[in-house]
Amino acid sequence: MSDAAGIPTPDKNDENFWTTVTTLVEPPWSEPTTDDAFTMDERVHDAVRALAERVSTRALAYRAAGKPFDPVLMAAPDVQLALLRALYEAKQSVDRLAESAATVAGRSGANYAQLGAAWGGIKRQSARLKWPYAVVKKSTSESIPLHYAGGTAVVHHDVDADAWWYTATAADQRDKESEPVHSTYAEAIAGATEFLLAHALPGRQSPA
Repeated sequence: MSDAAGIPTPDKNDENFWTTVTTLVEPPWSEPTTDDAFTMDERVHDAVRALAERVSTRALAYRAAGKPFDPVLMAAPDVQLALLRALYEAKQSVDRLAESAATVAGRSGANYAQLGAAWGGIKRQSARLKWPYAVVKKSTSESIPLHYAGGTAVVHHDVDADAWWYTATAADQRDKESEPVHSTYAEAIAGATEFLLAHALPGRQSPA
């Protein structure tokens, strides 16, 4: 609690909201406890089991016969293979969500050392190899795409206004072109991310 006590918490309509939100807080997180880890296991298992029951051939046969799929049937080797296949899909989801989180963090000011620390303490070089486009060097003329929450945004710099703006197409196919009112690249990224999240498809509102 002491780490959080001094962190400013402005409301969204405060004038300094985006400046504050795009300033990296240190430390960014506290280490999950054993209870946190077990809770995560349970939630992942619930999600994976639901998928396994949808793709399992044996479960499909029970549904076709109009019979309930008794939990004891999870012990069948073919159902466990379906569970394993579902776990692979969960891993793919984690990789996609991790790339999104790393990209938003990196393009909003985090460096590869910080990304590596968040990803279980891997080295900076390993983080760079894992997410080669997460942290980029931005020139004032560079336009850099961001893929997030099923949508895409591109952040631009308006030289005349000396301000940043973005164009975005969300997962629900809604488009937005902001005004060049963002004072920093990180502020424009935050605005684009907020739009993409607000128009994500059901079940894709979160990046992680």
